[in-house]
Order: sequence, then structure tokens, then C-alpha cells
Amino acid sequence: MKLEIPRFDTARILVAGDVMLDRYWIGGASRISPEAPVAVVKVNNTKDSPGGAGNVALNLAALGAAASLVGLVGDDVAGRELQISLNAAGVFCDFHRVAGKPTITKLRVISRHQQLIRLDFEEMFAAEDAAHLKAKVDALLSKVDVLVLSDYNKGALLGVSALIQAAKAAGVPVLVDPKGGDFTIYRGATLVKPNLHEFESVVGACESEEELVQKGQQMLRDLDLEALLITRGENGMSLIRQNEPEQHFPARARDVYDVTGAGDTVISVVAASLGAGLPLPESVALANIAAGLVVAKLGTAAISGPELRREVQRDDGSDKGVMTREQLLLAVEDARAHGENIVFTNGCFDIIHAGHVGYLKEAKKQGDRLIVAINDDQSVTRLKGKGRPINSIDRRMAVVSGLESVDWVVSFGEDTPESLLREIKPEMLIKGGDYGIDQVVGSDFVHSYGGEVKVLNFLDNCSTSAIVSKIQDDLKGK
Repeated sequence: MKLEIPRFDTARILVAGDVMLDRYWIGGASRISPEAPVAVVKVNNTKDSPGGAGNVALNLAALGAAASLVGLVGDDVAGRELQISLNAAGVFCDFHRVAGKPTITKLRVISRHQQLIRLDFEEMFAAEDAAHLKAKVDALLSKVDVLVLSDYNKGALLGVSALIQAAKAAGVPVLVDPKGGDFTIYRGATLVKPNLHEFESVVGACESEEELVQKGQQMLRDLDLEALLITRGENGMSLIRQNEPEQHFPARARDVYDVTGAGDTVISVVAASLGAGLPLPESVALANIAAGLVVAKLGTAAISGPELRREVQRDDGSDKGVMTREQLLLAVEDARAHGENIVFTNGCFDIIHAGHVGYLKEAKKQGDRLIVAINDDQSVTRLKGKGRPINSIDRRMAVVSGLESVDWVVSFGEDTPESLLREIKPEMLIKGGDYGIDQVVGSDFVHSYGGEVKVLNFLDNCSTSAIVSKIQDDLKGK
């Protein structure tokens, strides 16, 4: 399956459900308490982050989607801190504050990347509290592409059936992250995403892949669902749809540090992908990649659009090589999101010689990513005269992209690469030859924003023109 990252910024997603605060106390544990046989943790770091439905919304915002969140919180400091944190991440929040009840808070004590204990501060919300959530969802349905219901069985979704029916009436797909042993309350949803334990708690143990699919198909029919996505830990995830063959996606994690919030990441990526127009199987495949990334992080964590794009590119080998201008700009954005510096050089590169190889190798040492911009055939002819280029643009780009030192190759049709430079704004502009800095095209612009310009010499007696002249002389001598 060939995967492409959709325009997540076109997706408008509404999340409704159980909002909570994930709190972490982190420190070393080097001794046992004299009071009881338990570890003593010397806390030296604390961290708060949105959990539950809040983490789903946070993941959506990190991908670049327009995320709105409806939920119930207490009329307390934790609820206010939660809203401030989510607003700062770009999430629109419409919370109903319930007096006399705490914002759900889960406190985890961590030492050496291991969770030692979790302390929960919570009280079940009542049906009258959930009614406020329904009114808020109704007011937003006409403005969104997908509704995500994040159920942690804390009371916010006591009216979940009414929410599903309202979304269906509005033509909005509904994705459910379920909880509990009664899935009939999710009847009519577009997709339900249980983990294997949750699924088997409803349908019974599945002794084989065949039995899992059969029971999944039966659940689809019984509950009038379009799809079932079962996450299965180290066995990946399975997508089961009516009248379609099942699809299994193998686990992607390299190192598993913490599975906290992995389910939130999965449903957020599926929702954002569907909202951006991607078909369901491709949306699930992207979610599977994102899940592999998030479990390698400690605690609840959001996967950004650039992180996901880079991982997809690694998979298909497209993180390097020949690119269109639009693809290059996305690649540069991703690189900068990872703190990488961009080096830019340009030329005709008609016949690749030792001088080119040496100076491109040296250019790559000046930063993290090397872009080589190559004049197209028409601009080479204008610059070098009739009979040039010897090799067409596609061949020249193919050869240059095969060099180990080169990350990205792009063509340009103007006589100079100045328009490309203005779009990319590289940290370093490199030119090969015997130019002075003031002779390098674009040097003034690069200096204007604090970039650097360097000239690297070719090896002695190496130039395409000299090679062409020698070949012509040799042919004349025959």
C-alpha cells in the first residue's frame, strides 16, 4: 500500500468525551522506605498533560487538524489548567464545569522510565451533566467533518447513543473509542476501535484469526457498524469491514517504553486522515505507523505531522532523492521541525566528475541536509550555448540523487535559483568554483536573514567544459 500524508490542515474534527489531566512525578528511586517495603522516589521533575479525550484533541492539533473538544471538568484549578494547556496547543475547548466534582486526574509516579504507581482522583459524572455535553455537540456538528467519541466510562458519554444519532442525521462520520462490556450503546457508529481485551470481553475469547474475524463481522451486523478496528498490541491491528476482506497491520514499534495514550493516537490519526479525504484502509495504515512512534515515548505524547511524514518517507525510501518544488518545501519543513540545518547549492551538473563529487561531499558537511538545484535543459542551453546540455535534466538529476552526500534534488527553469532560495531560505548557500562571495547569485538575500555563504573549490583541472573540449579534440584527432 503506497501511503501519502494528506493535508491534515483541511480536516475539522470534533472530539467529545471524558477529559482528564495526566500528571507525572518523575525522579530517582535508589532506596527502600524504612516505613514500608516500597521504593522512595525523590521527585525532581513534574509534568502535566491532557489525557483521555484531551489527548485525542492534542494529537489532532499536533497533526495540523482543526480540533474542537467538548467535555466535562470540575470547577477547579485542574480544569482551568487543562483548558489553558489545550488552548495553547491550538485546541478549541468548550467545557461544562461541574461544581462539587473534581476534574479527573491521573497521577503517575515514574522512576527510570518505569511507572511505579498510579493515583486516580475522580468521581463519576451524572446523566444531567452529560446532557450539557450533548447540547454543545449539537451546536458544533454542522462545522466539522468527523466526530470522535472518546469513552473512558467516567460519565461524559452517558448519552452516547443520542450523540451518534445526531451525527448520523448531520451526515458526520462517528468514530468511537469504547469502554466497558456493553457495545450496544455504540449502535450505528461508523467505526468502533476496541483493543483486543475490550473486544474479547464482549464477544468471548478468540482462539484464531478466523474466529476473531467471524466475531468481528457478527458485531458489525448486530450493531449496524461500518467498520471495526481492533488494536492488538504486539500483534498490530486488524480492520474488519462489511463486505470487504479483513486487513491486518503488523506492529511497528521498535522500542516500547509506554503504551499510555497509544489508543488516543490511533483514533486521532484515523479521524484526521478521514477528515482530510483519505480512504479508511490508508487512514488505518497511517495510524499504525503513528502508534509505533508514540509507544517509543514516555507518557501520553502527541505525534506531529512532520514526524509522521518523515516515518512514512523512510518506509518508502522517499525521504531522499528527486523531488518537485512542492515536495521539497514539505521536506524542508519537516527537517526544520527536527532541528536540521539546510545547505543549498546549484549548477548544471551536465557531466558528473570528481570535482562535483568532492565539493558536494564537502558541502554536506556544512549542515544536516543538502539540496542540489539543477538547471533544466533550456536554461543550460541559454547559459552554456548550443550543444549543451550533453545529458537531459532527468538523467542529470538521477545521477546527482544517487550520490551519498545528496539528500534532495530539484530542477529550476530560470537562469538563476534565486526564486528557490527565497522559498527555502537555507541556513547555508554553497557554490563550487573560483567565485568570490559577492559573485555568488543569491548571496545578498541569504545574508539578509542571517544565513551563510561559502565557496568550495573543485579539484584541480576538473570541469565539465574541459571534459567536453578534450572529447572534441580527441574526436578531431581520429
